[in-house]
Amino acid sequence: MTLELLSALAVFAFVSSITPGPNNLMLMASGANFGFRRTIPHMLGVGLGFVFMVLLVGAGLVQVFDAYPVSHTILKGASVLYLLWLAWKIAHAAPSDASSNTGTPMTFLQAAAFQWVNPKAWTMALTAVTVYTPDTSVWAIAIVAAVFGAINLPAVSSWTLLGQQMARILTNPARLTAFNWSMAVLLVASLYPVLFP
Repeated sequence: MTLELLSALAVFAFVSSITPGPNNLMLMASGANFGFRRTIPHMLGVGLGFVFMVLLVGAGLVQVFDAYPVSHTILKGASVLYLLWLAWKIAHAAPSDASSNTGTPMTFLQAAAFQWVNPKAWTMALTAVTVYTPDTSVWAIAIVAAVFGAINLPAVSSWTLLGQQMARILTNPARLTAFNWSMAVLLVASLYPVLFP
């Protein structure tokens, strides 16, 4: 992989990882509701789950979609339903004084599994593998996954920090409820490009 291609990949990884999407909105909400430390498994699940996804997509999972186009439609439908359910959970998250009793942040495995129904993650993985790999060798795919691993985790962690800082102004249950509902609405709005390409 040339230095120019590697640089372009790094820019793509940063921009696609730092911009709003389902992962980042959920991490911001988790940071606001549970704090940075309790959200670490969620952040690691996003970062490492996405790296694993890139490796599998690069190893040939994209060929399944080419051979069986209906599988892509089924995955898209499941993704939309799951994101709507997550938006509902965010909107109805307990205020911070009650969250320790009634709410829990997403676990590592839940966050890693979420990558497989996250439309933005699929777009990022497919683009990275098809545009930024000079060939389909294991080495090229491993480089793409490693670049995302190095860039994605710090980028998504910044959203958790933002949410944690916002928690300082969300001490009022009404403000926290309004924030959670705003995050839920933004999460649903992030489905627009999926539903209306």
